[in-house]
Amino acid sequence: MLRAIWNSVSAMNAQQNKLDSISNNIANASTVGYKSEDVNFQDLMYETLNRAGYPVNSSATTPLISGDGTKTTEWIRNTEQGSLLETNKKTDFAIDGQGFFRVTLPGSKVAYERAGDFNVDKAGNLVDSNGNKVEIIRNAAGNGQILTNDNFVVNSKGYVYIKNGNQDMLYGKINVYNVIGQDSMISIGDNLYTPKQGTQVYQNNNANINQGYLEQSNVDMGTEMTDMILAQRAFELNSKALTTSDEMWGLINSMKSR
Repeated sequence: MLRAIWNSVSAMNAQQNKLDSISNNIANASTVGYKSEDVNFQDLMYETLNRAGYPVNSSATTPLISGDGTKTTEWIRNTEQGSLLETNKKTDFAIDGQGFFRVTLPGSKVAYERAGDFNVDKAGNLVDSNGNKVEIIRNAAGNGQILTNDNFVVNSKGYVYIKNGNQDMLYGKINVYNVIGQDSMISIGDNLYTPKQGTQVYQNNNANINQGYLEQSNVDMGTEMTDMILAQRAFELNSKALTTSDEMWGLINSMKSR
């Protein structure tokens, strides 16, 4: 009886984590560059019933085992690319391929992001929606030039050209960075990531940058709604099992008191 209660409780906790990931995905379905998350499930300890004191069929071909329920392990992020939406805004960028933009946070800490809904601040820096400075490797010839919202163009390889009279001067380059391992990035909020300790970060020259486009969230609402229904039904089933166990305990206690 106690094991049945424990199995139901552990299963309910696991399904609650699943529902948390689904609700987070649905809430960010319209967030630029957001990558959906999922959770992995793992069985808890199993033990065999084929031992002294248990009436088992010795001729059975399949061993009888009893489990302790399930639990969730790590959260897995889906890194598949979202669809690209054309905005025709010069400060909007989308990465076509694997990788991230590199930005500098307050305190000179470095982070990475897929969201390319940038702007140019008063100092002429390209910044993200939170004011973090986007890395542009400056060219010597571009020193002294200041970016505005409409005086520059960026080609597919990230080279930034600024208008200087009737000519386009090379201002710098926006690099795309990637990491080895799908689960090597840790979310720190605000759609930003930092690599796990020991993770190798490298410049990905195979990815392209599209100016005037934004990458949409890769959340599939149909999948999320289906998973939510399944998780709710599993949660409800284990809740009923827990209620039934509680009623059985109550019946046993009432019989003992007579």
